[in-house]
Amino acid sequence: MDTLFDDRSDQQLLFDDLDTASQPRAIPLVPKDDQPLAKRLEEPGGKGPAEVAPLVASRALALSDFVPPSAGAGERLIRLAYRLGISGATLSAPFRKPSMPRLLATVASPPTGDRAVGVALRAGFFLIQGVKTAIEQMDFASSTRLAPPVEQVVHGFSWLRDLAASGAREQCADTAERVSRIWLDANPEPAKGAAWQVEHAGQRLLAWLVHAPLILSGRDDRWRRRMLGAMETTARWLDRHVGKGGDGLGEVAGWAAITAAGLLMPHGRPRRLYGEAGLIRALGELVGEDGGVLSRSPLAQLEAIALLTELLACYRAVGRDAPQALEVMLELLVPPLLALRHGDGGLGSWHGAGAAGAERIAALVHASGVRTRPLKETRGWGFHRLSAGKTIVQFDAAPPPKPRHARWGCASTLAFEMSDGPHRLIVNCGGSAHAGGLVPCRIEQGLRASAAHSTLVLDNVNSTAVLLGGKLGKGVEKVELARRTVKSRGGQALQIEASHDGYVARFGLTHRRILMLRGDGRELRGEDLLVPEGRKGKRGKIGFAIRFHLAPGVEPRLAEDRRGAGLLMPDGSYWQLRLAGGDCGSQATLEESIWVDGEGRPHATRQVVIEGMTSRSGGHFSWLLKKMG
Repeated sequence: MDTLFDDRSDQQLLFDDLDTASQPRAIPLVPKDDQPLAKRLEEPGGKGPAEVAPLVASRALALSDFVPPSAGAGERLIRLAYRLGISGATLSAPFRKPSMPRLLATVASPPTGDRAVGVALRAGFFLIQGVKTAIEQMDFASSTRLAPPVEQVVHGFSWLRDLAASGAREQCADTAERVSRIWLDANPEPAKGAAWQVEHAGQRLLAWLVHAPLILSGRDDRWRRRMLGAMETTARWLDRHVGKGGDGLGEVAGWAAITAAGLLMPHGRPRRLYGEAGLIRALGELVGEDGGVLSRSPLAQLEAIALLTELLACYRAVGRDAPQALEVMLELLVPPLLALRHGDGGLGSWHGAGAAGAERIAALVHASGVRTRPLKETRGWGFHRLSAGKTIVQFDAAPPPKPRHARWGCASTLAFEMSDGPHRLIVNCGGSAHAGGLVPCRIEQGLRASAAHSTLVLDNVNSTAVLLGGKLGKGVEKVELARRTVKSRGGQALQIEASHDGYVARFGLTHRRILMLRGDGRELRGEDLLVPEGRKGKRGKIGFAIRFHLAPGVEPRLAEDRRGAGLLMPDGSYWQLRLAGGDCGSQATLEESIWVDGEGRPHATRQVVIEGMTSRSGGHFSWLLKKMG
């Protein structure tokens, strides 16, 4: 099983069935002449021009044409007055006595939660990222420092969605009221701390409004008045502080909650008009032109979809049409998310995300009401999808998010993942956003490093600096990309080529990666090239490692010549990873690795590492993944 296909040389084996005119290195990333672009990119005997475009500022692409809905002079005046602090009751009914706190409608919440988490709550436990904590032992005070995933659940009240999914309202109402009482006793009024971050306050208020039947269905009138008062207090606090959301998603959560309060609470028209204008502006700053959030995090994409889905449910509850921009935005957000699904229906592990499961994705997409296909080329979001036969390849071909957008930013440029049918083969470690549960906080930065991704790493240095708090430093600024269809003897193949400048400043080398997926999906050919830039790349040698992190259940076995490995899949199918050509000193080794699933549970796994020394004057390393039998 350690012997590859035949006796031909590795380099010949890798590329001999391609037409000469379609050799991967023949693609010009930077055109050298003044011919028209389409003319320059025509490939002899091919199917037309390839696409070559630099992605210099893709992280900054925003929907600048997303502006507040048009309004007459009266509505603009109401927005201005409300922003200046005049109450909604005064603007809506200046000569009437303000209404008692109440809700105007009951919302049918479309997004479904995690039933297991809800059952645990009814049994008296929080189940957060795989860690079970008794409700009595949880410190709900805003001043208490908790792990970020725990803060989001406890102070954002996302547990209400899980509780609602665990049974009928009558079975869940006592638990919802009990936990809400404990939280309000610990946080009687706005204060500093995690509970009063704009994102958590917005998520909490929206959860209270959408799941009000759970927490207000008891017969205790004093409790009802207290809970409704807390809703109004939180809405007024958000009115004043929503601009301090910290990042785009935090502001969107705050504006969505303000808009929902304007819809569902008395004298809400001024608040609704104010919230709609702010929300649409915030969405334009959160989302790129192809619908991907600028943090490039699948988790943030999921949260944005959930927020808009619940807000649109609030509009339906009161019989009001939502601004068209909100519906358009929801339709934009779903296709990029679908592009990150593997053959098992779950998401890839990118920018902090664990591999969110198929059921969660399917439920959220169904709740959104958007019916669409995956977006194959997300140039702004930067994740490209190659699909052939039963094989799916995901490729990160864009710069990492800018510091102001990054949440769980990773140095993952030019990393890829791969699945064969319902089984994943090549993965990234993922899961830094889950640190604080079963994933220890001390390895959070390591999970964001280049070495935690299936890509080439030079001298064990990150392509982009990984900082504390999910932030990123200097590194990759420009990615150049070419995508095309090429002809081979076995038919057509999908090819993508990209390069990044993350190692230029330190080592004087540009990393270029070529991936080519055969038309039947049974071969993925790759080539990693190090191209010198200027004088820094001329002298000496440098260590490199090309990492292939394996999914759980994949059993690797090194070849006897240490030039590759056999990969046995859970269903019994067999793939060969083989190094072809490149520097003579490189060889394959097996190392330990880790993979974090969508529930925040880490799994021990292995990785195949091709490592050695290469000249600073440049080098190239060709490899092949082929399904046998």
